[in-house]
Amino acid sequence: MKVLKLLTQVVRSGILFIMIFGLSVTMTIDSFAQEMFIYPQKGQSNDQMEQDKYQCYQWAKKQTGFDPMKVPTATAPPPEKEAQKGGVGRGAVRGGLLGLGVGAIAGDAGTGAAIGAVGGGLIGGMRRKDQKQQEAKAEQQWAEGQASQYAHSRNQYNRAYSACLEGRGYTVK
Repeated sequence: MKVLKLLTQVVRSGILFIMIFGLSVTMTIDSFAQEMFIYPQKGQSNDQMEQDKYQCYQWAKKQTGFDPMKVPTATAPPPEKEAQKGGVGRGAVRGGLLGLGVGAIAGDAGTGAAIGAVGGGLIGGMRRKDQKQQEAKAEQQWAEGQASQYAHSRNQYNRAYSACLEGRGYTVK
């Protein structure tokens, strides 16, 4: 049982890593797609523009608490997995035992056990399928929430960065 729990934790960690890695790659691609164009309105030199860009980066990072140079990380852990419900095997055993008891009372324990096992297996399988669907939905909602939060933070940073540069005499698009 401990090995199963450990294996489950390792798999969960792997899934979390894959989700965060995928999210970071997506966000990095998006940030390149959203690269700003900065034009010096007052004839600033390239050296001056680079200095202003760096100072505005520092200021916007301080104002928003967001650093676009950092690799995105999850701000909340993924949803916890519930203990496994149902399953064909469990359902079949439980149904078989119940059917055995009912069949013994009715006079045909073997038939009752077989019918109970089949019915229990079907119900157990359906319960497990429902649980997996609910877990997948919760993980998807978590990932979408993380992406939305990142996009919001990035947008706030971009607004602050643009405001700083515009205040120093640049056109930002």
